[in-house]
Amino acid sequence: MNRTLSLLVITLAAVLTACSHKISPDKPQLAVTDFRLDSLPDSEINIPIRISLNPVYAMAEKQVDTLFTSPGFPEGWVMNGCDTRYKYSFRRSPLQLKAAGNSFSLGFTGYYRIIGSTRVCVAGAAVSPWTAPCSCGFDEPERRVNISFTNTISLHPDYRMKLLTRRNEPQALDKCEMCFWGMDVTRQVLSGLTSELDAAKAELDKSYGSVDLKPQFLQLWDQLGKAYKLPEMGWLQVNPQRLRVNNFYAKGDSLYAYLGLTARPVISSIKPVDQSAPLPNLAPYSRDNGFSVFLDAMLDYDSLSTVINRLVVNKEFDFKKGPVRKKFIIRECRLYGSGNEKLIIRIDFGGTDNGTVYLTGKPVYTKDTRILEVKDLEFDIRSKDALLKTAEWLFSRKIINEISRNARFDLGHFIDSAKVDVNRQLNQEWVKGISSEGSITQIQLIGIYPLGKALVIRSNCSGVLAMKVDTIDFSL
Repeated sequence: MNRTLSLLVITLAAVLTACSHKISPDKPQLAVTDFRLDSLPDSEINIPIRISLNPVYAMAEKQVDTLFTSPGFPEGWVMNGCDTRYKYSFRRSPLQLKAAGNSFSLGFTGYYRIIGSTRVCVAGAAVSPWTAPCSCGFDEPERRVNISFTNTISLHPDYRMKLLTRRNEPQALDKCEMCFWGMDVTRQVLSGLTSELDAAKAELDKSYGSVDLKPQFLQLWDQLGKAYKLPEMGWLQVNPQRLRVNNFYAKGDSLYAYLGLTARPVISSIKPVDQSAPLPNLAPYSRDNGFSVFLDAMLDYDSLSTVINRLVVNKEFDFKKGPVRKKFIIRECRLYGSGNEKLIIRIDFGGTDNGTVYLTGKPVYTKDTRILEVKDLEFDIRSKDALLKTAEWLFSRKIINEISRNARFDLGHFIDSAKVDVNRQLNQEWVKGISSEGSITQIQLIGIYPLGKALVIRSNCSGVLAMKVDTIDFSL
């Protein structure tokens, strides 16, 4: 009896094995549609920028002499015609700076002392000796005069900053009257001082009349072209396209301007190649505030598949076909796209039968829940044909519902992390002396593109950004 039962079991197993099918439909070939990844819209970033004038002031402090003297001082004399001679020394206070509009002034108070004498001349010939020297500012307080330069600054499309310097007329605060007859030599002193100031202005024009800021902008441009690691998100690449800067205006100890950047930023799970596009000339400026950034996040299908597999691998489903019970076991799920609006889910399975089937569905994002899910899942037409021939019992909503229930991705954490990490990138020192401050106010998903290599999630970020330039290397 036992031997008969064993033979029956072996026979039944052989029959069942003979009835098992290997199901291997061809990959889905989705219909061609108008679907395409539109060109990423240009992102517009308009940044108020503050440039500290302290480096300019420091430069001017070095360039403008602190001591002026008449030629040959203290031994030599300056002849003013035949009948007058004098010599002087002049020192200045620290520079005083005022800024307004697109100009700023460098001024200081000068302190001078002078000594001179006269003689009688007829027809340009001396007929008497020089009188005893008379002076002011030697045994009494030095005489004062206000000196100033007015500077107008502008930035040109080739990144050259033009500094136009104008020497203002000196303004005497005290008269310099010498000798008992009260001879006023203030005018002669100012005339000599003007010559010295003109020489200083010429030196300023020569050294700083045109400052090339292209090296600094090129550094910034190169930094923007690099890929930056975003923890738990992948890599951010800004992909700059154009820069814009309006004319500067001055206030207090700073210059202010608006810097505009046109870019096409992308987040990718794979590190992209750093960009090294040539720095274009400055473009015309737009006065829109803040920034509006369109961002493509590339989510690779391997990571999405891993999320589903953690939930569904080895799930078992029992089915009853008449008196026969059948089993379906999920071995692995793989997601991918084919340039259509739909996602494809490949399911490798075992159990009563084994093989592969394909589901197709449309990725949909719900703003309120911040959930990305695959909706309207159905067996692909080729999988349907294969199942009809071999295992029609697999036409069950149980399998589809299970996959659908787990083909859901909570992007809330992704979005929140994006805000934190991008905000961190916005608040940093890009190159020495140049830093930025900003924040993202909101991120909105506006498109989902299941491409062949990655699921592209397009979002729009808006916020504010400002830049500070605290040091400028004028040696460049």
